[in-house]
Amino acid sequence: MCEDDHAGIGRRAVFVTGTAAALTLGTVSFASAAPRQRRTRTVRGTLPTGSPDFVYVPVEVPSGVRELHVSYTYDRPAVPAGTAGNALDIGLFDERGTELGGRGFRGWSGGARTEFFVRADDATPGYVPGPVRPGTWNIALGPYTVAPQGLSYEITITLTYGEQGETPRPVYPPERAKGRGRAWYRGDCHLHSVYSDGRYTLAEIAELARAAGLDFINSSEHNTHSAHAHWAPQAGDDLLIMLGEEVTTRNGHVVALGTDPGTFVDWRYRARDNHFGRFARQIRRAGGLVVPAHPHATCIGCNWKFGFGEADAVEVWNGAYTPDDEVALADWDGMLAAAVREGRGGRRGGDWIPAMGSSDSHRSPDVIGRPQTVVLADDLTREAVQEGIRAGRSYVAESAKLSLAFTASGGRGEHAGMGERLRVDDEAPVTVRLEVTGAPRCTVRFVTDQGVLFTSAPLPVSGADVVEWRTTASYAAYVRAELRHEAAAGPLPGALAAFTNPIFLGR
Repeated sequence: MCEDDHAGIGRRAVFVTGTAAALTLGTVSFASAAPRQRRTRTVRGTLPTGSPDFVYVPVEVPSGVRELHVSYTYDRPAVPAGTAGNALDIGLFDERGTELGGRGFRGWSGGARTEFFVRADDATPGYVPGPVRPGTWNIALGPYTVAPQGLSYEITITLTYGEQGETPRPVYPPERAKGRGRAWYRGDCHLHSVYSDGRYTLAEIAELARAAGLDFINSSEHNTHSAHAHWAPQAGDDLLIMLGEEVTTRNGHVVALGTDPGTFVDWRYRARDNHFGRFARQIRRAGGLVVPAHPHATCIGCNWKFGFGEADAVEVWNGAYTPDDEVALADWDGMLAAAVREGRGGRRGGDWIPAMGSSDSHRSPDVIGRPQTVVLADDLTREAVQEGIRAGRSYVAESAKLSLAFTASGGRGEHAGMGERLRVDDEAPVTVRLEVTGAPRCTVRFVTDQGVLFTSAPLPVSGADVVEWRTTASYAAYVRAELRHEAAAGPLPGALAAFTNPIFLGR
């Protein structure tokens, strides 16, 4: 048995919750019904250009409901070139409410799905299984972009009545893999699956990660932690699976890297709302790292606007190397120079921001493990990998074929590696040494606070070589290495093949 109602946008209220203004529509109500019966309501309306970031559709859920199902459509009118068309995201909050950072979150699929369901024993990927309790639930709409003609939508809500199933107890992947003790471990910390807007299954990601020579990965679905409870079967002695989220705000994205299982981080704020620090602290309390992602990406809402004061690392290289990665690399180098200028370079405790790289893979032909962050860690555990990333004991390579060893040494036996400080007098001689394998015909550049001070001849076709350069701390406050493809190779002229975190020089 089904019923069909039609409600417009007329009953609505605008409220401000300390974030961007939100719009709440009139409540959609359902009556009780006998087990196995279904009730359906349909809501239609139009959102104008300039709509709030989030629009809530309250749904009054009676007792005795087994499943809540939502489907939606919206129009996509033609727009002039250079004008944004319609894009409408969707998610769900339960009877515990929509408070920022509250407990009511039940799922988010963005624009990846046109329908979803939740019930106690199961849910659509992106959504969290659990009891369908009576009370006011909220369908959350996110008008990502709205065409000049407005955005007309239709939402169909169906309740199925009956006895609820049993909510499964989540099983999470272990925080330790077999490892090789203190060693270099390869990882990809920014990946997407069918649990957000990706097309890869979790099993496919794990298989591709192993094939790419990775030792660890990080689950980073957009605005949902729903995949956390499904990763355990894919973990093993040879693959550490860390859990996190890509927190996708309207002013930039941040990867929560290696949080405690089941951690959800809210994303419903802009830089002007001054809430990011609160959620950065939440990520750290949950044992994770705060990593701004693709800070100079050109997609709407992707460009990072929160500053880097809360960052534990920054994703400088995202997927196939493109001009916005080149801008991010240059921007990061400027931050290193600022750290030196302000006397912060090389001290521990977040005084300078290490760089990393990840694939941001969503679907074929995205290459998992291009690029990958190679971390010197005490073991293959969540904590050890995070400590290596936080300390900058790492480099970024386009594949597992490429390996680097980057060191600096002084004349009295002083020695330092990536992320460390070589403590020598300003005029004492310093030898910088880069050992390379797997980089045929690439060029090595040593970059300092003065810019590029050394460029090698192309490496041999074997891809293996040792490149040395001599300098002093007065001439170079830090040194980092870049490997660049020949101008005719790579996705753009002189594209990166690898780069290292810096070694700082001087007292």
